Amino acid sequence: VTLNKSAGRITMNNASLGATTNVTFTLTNSTLSTKDVLILNVSGAATSGAYNCWVSSMSAGSATITLRNITGGALSEAVVINFAIIHGAP
Repeated sequence: VTLNKSAGRITMNNASLGATTNVTFTLTNSTLSTKDVLILNVSGAATSGAYNCWVSSMSAGSATITLRNITGGALSEAVVINFAIIHGAP
């Protein structure tokens, strides 16, 4: 995924994600630096309380994001992840 903005939305595809399973992808974003904080949340478009998402690692220009299905069954939803960057000191 490439989004060069300080805030935005990432729409996942609706492939099946098994129970208690993770999927990880890279966000490429030229506005990210190693001094920034990347905040994520799952949009209300997905089943409420069914997913966790977090930043697995971050470097200048990219971040690795993980989405986890925390339910006991497979889900096939086009999950939307909202993100915002809090830019650190230069």
